[in-house]
Amino acid sequence: MNQYIGHENQFCGVEEYRLIGGRGDGMRLLQVRNGRGLEFTVSADRAADIARLSFKGMNMGYFSPCGYVAPAFYDDRGEGFLKSFTAGFLTTCGLTNAGSPCVDEGEELPLHGSIGNTPAEHIYWERDEKEIRIHAKVTDARLFSHKLTLNRTLRCSLTSDTIEIEDRIKNEGDRAYPVEVLYHMNMGYPLLSEKSLVYIPSSHVEARNERAAQGLDEWNRMQKPEAGFEEQCYYHRFSGEGKAGIFQPEEGQGLMISFDSNNLNYFTQWKMMGMRDYVLGLEPGNCHPDGRKKMREDGTLKILQPEEEVVYGLKVSMVKGMEMWERVTDN
Repeated sequence: MNQYIGHENQFCGVEEYRLIGGRGDGMRLLQVRNGRGLEFTVSADRAADIARLSFKGMNMGYFSPCGYVAPAFYDDRGEGFLKSFTAGFLTTCGLTNAGSPCVDEGEELPLHGSIGNTPAEHIYWERDEKEIRIHAKVTDARLFSHKLTLNRTLRCSLTSDTIEIEDRIKNEGDRAYPVEVLYHMNMGYPLLSEKSLVYIPSSHVEARNERAAQGLDEWNRMQKPEAGFEEQCYYHRFSGEGKAGIFQPEEGQGLMISFDSNNLNYFTQWKMMGMRDYVLGLEPGNCHPDGRKKMREDGTLKILQPEEEVVYGLKVSMVKGMEMWERVTDN
């Protein structure tokens, strides 16, 4: 027990809130602080995703023009997802589909699936001397169809500036069913600007389409917001550990994402330099964002058998100072 403080939340901890007004009215939020400058907001009603992330007062993520949007406003028709795409630091895409809307074996699948617009059925937090842990259960299921369960654990260290995410996805149905997951992690201003340094030590990178191919030689160069900018996506593959980072030299801060590239064997870089639509997506996943139908056609679709479970995990580490940035990017 720290004898210098009255209540533990004076220094660090979790505080729970509900939003009032607008399309986010009533949404449950958990504000987490580690007492070292790392703060983030977990959206209980949006798959326990991370709505906001800041480090030592500097914003890290991108908050879209939609703002907070409650699941009741979710539109699963075509690209209706974009009407409620808060983005935030993390939006989980899946579990039935990630990426382009499509029809796969007669099943109509919306853009990026629906898990990111699904409230946690059960969420709670605990802490000890080393970390804060948030546990959430989210169900993606339909009558006469799939029965998938996501059990998520978020770990926030109290001794280092890191967040770890562990997801256990289980097929609780009576038939084999595909599972797609893409961690749509969104970098925003002031972490993201034309001055930002982007680090993705992939062994191979390719453009998603002709538009992206036009900028393939400078996929890691950011630019000022541009009117009418058309998004560019790049697919990276890793031969070793999966890593991706961004650093803002003028602010002296950044972050590094790390993951098992054998498990999350796809990585998408979403470069969107538009005015107000100014965001860099660093997105590990078990699939690319061209939709489930394309993954099945390519023979790369992941299938879960009844009662089978798969575990995915990643870590986000804050970077303070150029010296630390050079150290974590030294291969």
